[in-house]
Amino acid sequence: MAQPNTLRGGALLARALQEKGVEHVFTLAGGFCNPALEGFMECQILVINCPHEQTAGHLADGHTRITRKPSVCLVGPEGFANAVPAMLEAGGERSPIIFITGSSTLKRQGAGGFKEIDDVAIAAPLVKYSVQITDGERISEFVERAWNAATTGYPGPVHLSLPVDIMFSSFEEHAGREERPWNRQARPAPRAWPEPAVLQKVLAIIQNAERPVIIGGHGIWWSKAESALESAGRELRLPVFNVPYHTKLLGEECEAYMGLADFHQYHPSKEAIHEADVVVMIGGRLDNQMNFGNPPFFKKDTTLICVNGSTEEVDFNYAADEILLSDPGAFLEALRNIGKTWPQWFDLQKQRREKWVTEWEAHIAAETNADEKAGNKMHPLQLGLDVLAEMASEDWLVFDGGNTHFWNEIAVNMTGFRGQKLAGILHPGNYSLLGVGVSFGVSAKATHPESNVVVISGDGAFLSGGLSIEAAFQEGLPITVVIDNNGGLDCISQQQERLFANGQHFATDFRDIPFHTMFEGLGGHGELVTTRAELKPALQRAMASGKTACVNVKCRGVISPIVAATSDKRDKASIE
Repeated sequence: MAQPNTLRGGALLARALQEKGVEHVFTLAGGFCNPALEGFMECQILVINCPHEQTAGHLADGHTRITRKPSVCLVGPEGFANAVPAMLEAGGERSPIIFITGSSTLKRQGAGGFKEIDDVAIAAPLVKYSVQITDGERISEFVERAWNAATTGYPGPVHLSLPVDIMFSSFEEHAGREERPWNRQARPAPRAWPEPAVLQKVLAIIQNAERPVIIGGHGIWWSKAESALESAGRELRLPVFNVPYHTKLLGEECEAYMGLADFHQYHPSKEAIHEADVVVMIGGRLDNQMNFGNPPFFKKDTTLICVNGSTEEVDFNYAADEILLSDPGAFLEALRNIGKTWPQWFDLQKQRREKWVTEWEAHIAAETNADEKAGNKMHPLQLGLDVLAEMASEDWLVFDGGNTHFWNEIAVNMTGFRGQKLAGILHPGNYSLLGVGVSFGVSAKATHPESNVVVISGDGAFLSGGLSIEAAFQEGLPITVVIDNNGGLDCISQQQERLFANGQHFATDFRDIPFHTMFEGLGGHGELVTTRAELKPALQRAMASGKTACVNVKCRGVISPIVAATSDKRDKASIE
């Protein structure tokens, strides 16, 4: 009688993920994970070896945000601790990554096993689903459970812990496959369809509105409904705003897009939201950025409607005046047939955006003129605008940092209003986690190899995550990193100078770091820029070099509007 074929637990894990359609695994290879790595090799799934586990997590996050397909981050027990920040960042952006830990032995659990850590408990608050697999026969089942948790309802990261003794043990090739579901390929995520009576009530409120606005959030992106959002805004002449810190749902050049729903980074949003009689928030949460649905962000007499695609999202938005459980795309298609448009209200928001852009153009022109006459370093907004001037419609832009992030939000709105189109924009998410920029840039290049990818990173952000640049060299994915080098954690310095009684900053300065020579030492291209006149040719040389490149730009620290507005009183302890 023929003996059944057997596979190690790690190989069963790899096969289950292959069946789901996983295409990318990111890791820092470790002994606890070797059977899984052998399985991925046999399944011909691309594995990218990273210089650090946090980098592996951010690369998985970047790939997942761009492709909207789950990627895998595989780590060992001690590497799990390094990957925790990436879990935090992915959770804030609802990025459905499969985090997998090759963990300490199950047989001696709780007895002080080699590298024993309670990874399941640590991950639990950061992910949607965290579980240890205690039976090799159930590996495929738990991959199924994790995948469903990651991709359905309110999407987000998940965590599986596979003990090393199960990882290395052998099981029958078809272990755990004698029960349903027989087909374990990835299936389309279930979508919530609106209850007709509630949908009609919500549509009637909008139809009777004189000044409605839309605020779009994460749910639109993950349900792939951004085209429906664009069509609804353009056809109905409805102004659309984007939740701050989230993936851009519409291109900055899109006619219906006005800017961030953030009174400091885009102050015309305050006029629109305060004058609106109805605000429709689609796929977003009434969190701290929306002041939890309360004044002064939303006025008391404004009707606040929240449309969300899962009960988990609805639970966050209990404060809304009206709640509709609906897939964002289904709601937007119904909205498009409402039979009314708001052209005057829409045109008013366009005029306000034009006025805002024109004022910023005049302001930065005056600032730059004064800087050049005085021999000062560049303004960070001018840096962002000059970088954008060298980019084309098929290029990707990533920005990362504190003030660097905020200034570049203004820059892309300005240039987008003037018609500049980019292939995509990436940046830190809800938790403002510094150091993700280079990883996201590598992800953008990996998924769009024919595009130029430019990362504008603050010096502090680069020091937080710049080691991930090795992945660009190792994988042959040349990107251009422009460092907004102001010599410290400028965003924090400026808060301290307004908070501390002596008006000084403390523990936020860096030495003069030659970032460009670091790239040269790794085999890339590097240039130092100290004047604006040097920037354009340096950018052109870097982007044409065919190498991973650094343009290290000496900029002056300039407080951004959001930091100025949120740290203007010494009795404030935070900028929330």
